[in-house]
Amino acid sequence: MKHLFIRFLLFYLFFIGISPINAQHRKSANPILSGFHADPEILYSRQTKRYYIYPTSDGFPGWGGSYFKVFSSRNLKEWKEERVILDMKKDVSWANGNAWAPCIEEKEIDGKYKYFFYYSANSVTNKGKQIGVATANSPAGPFTDSGKPIITSSPVGQGQQIDVDVFTDPTSGKSYLYWGNGYMAGAELNNDMLSVKEETITVMTPKGGTLQTYAFREAPYVFFRKGVYYFLWSVDDTGSPNYHVAYGTGNSPLGPIQVAKEPIILIQSPKDEIYGPAHCSVLQVPDKKDSWFIVYHRINKEYLKHGPGWHREVCIDRLEFNKDGTIKQVIPTP
Repeated sequence: MKHLFIRFLLFYLFFIGISPINAQHRKSANPILSGFHADPEILYSRQTKRYYIYPTSDGFPGWGGSYFKVFSSRNLKEWKEERVILDMKKDVSWANGNAWAPCIEEKEIDGKYKYFFYYSANSVTNKGKQIGVATANSPAGPFTDSGKPIITSSPVGQGQQIDVDVFTDPTSGKSYLYWGNGYMAGAELNNDMLSVKEETITVMTPKGGTLQTYAFREAPYVFFRKGVYYFLWSVDDTGSPNYHVAYGTGNSPLGPIQVAKEPIILIQSPKDEIYGPAHCSVLQVPDKKDSWFIVYHRINKEYLKHGPGWHREVCIDRLEFNKDGTIKQVIPTP
């Protein structure tokens, strides 16, 4: 009788299309990109009606990647590698490597779409990390660098000029640039999107916090929802399992930032072997009123003790809000 029951169960599982092996070892949706990638920026292009992710190329000791790739998708699930869109050693005269943490903005100018791609890299002048910009007529490139960096020094005299973000305020149409490691700065971009208005540079670093709560480290990200400006950032070091995302809100694109009462929105889940989930970007799904996703990287669990800072993988999860507008803590999916 026991054997008959087992045979019946196996037949039933086969009939509904789930084998016992697949049911036990079914692959998760995360990570969404194969290989090592980090610092993901996500874009929905109105021109192509596709989604794009622009990450740091990872897996290189000392974060030594020298190029950027782009990946595209129609459904946020299946991603295609498109091409290398910018190579520091071939396409950028002022930089020679360590291509990190890009962002992109789509603009409609005179009836045509144009793309502005911001990134940080090592300067050939040996003055540390600087921020540059390249442009294209397609979200998949090819991109042409502007020929010079647009952010070359720290407004606080220390820290690194990395982790750039770009945001266009839907209430005014003005665009802003954000950046910083060890500090957070923001500035209004000029209309050409190729330079900032120097007089608007503002130090915005959230005050206070600890490595266990919300102490600002890097990776600012800004978006707007229902009259509120949301400011996200990463806490701790990218090679730490404790690397996580905190947030605050404000009434203008350049702050000041009011840290949320419950600031942590994404953090490690050791029981699920998820470590260091942070450095994120946010997507509002087009044509849906209030559907949002957060895209981020986490440490590949096999490298937790061997180069965790440059063995990272890109993931996606839903971003949800409470009725009062506060952000619900994201439960990262394995």
